[in-house]
Amino acid sequence: MPNGMITRVEGQELVLERVFDAPRELVFKAFSEAEHLKHWWGPRGWTLPVCTVDFRPGGVWHYCMKCVDEKQGDFYGMESWGKAVYQDIVEPEKIVYTDYFSDAEGNITEGMPASDITMEFIEQDGKTKVISRGRFESEEALKTVMDMGMEQGITETWDRLAEYLQSMK
Repeated sequence: MPNGMITRVEGQELVLERVFDAPRELVFKAFSEAEHLKHWWGPRGWTLPVCTVDFRPGGVWHYCMKCVDEKQGDFYGMESWGKAVYQDIVEPEKIVYTDYFSDAEGNITEGMPASDITMEFIEQDGKTKVISRGRFESEEALKTVMDMGMEQGITETWDRLAEYLQSMK
């Protein structure tokens, strides 16, 4: 892939790897602070009108992605709410959280697959390799989110992050 993104499924885990041309502290900040997240989180054509981050173990990141691109047809105007609960944070090396689909009040959406995500930030000659491992409760749950377009969504999201990191330099 031209952007250097590696995506692979290992049983019930979705593993993503990519090297970003930015220092580790900066990439870690981009994932941990609301004022950064709202500039790049979500697929192309989507914005983050709501984004609150309580960045500590036990804290919650609650957000709303909204499609503002009229070219995306049925998705235009749609809102998608998500919620992450942080388990473990080792600055600037690791973020562990559980990712849920939620509603505007932060209630977890029943019947939608949750995942336990471990993100590692590895220093590489002034660049940062990010490895994200998302573990789902079953291979079927992982297949459900892949069928929803998760891979394209994450690829576009990380492309936007790469562009945003360049603008921060």
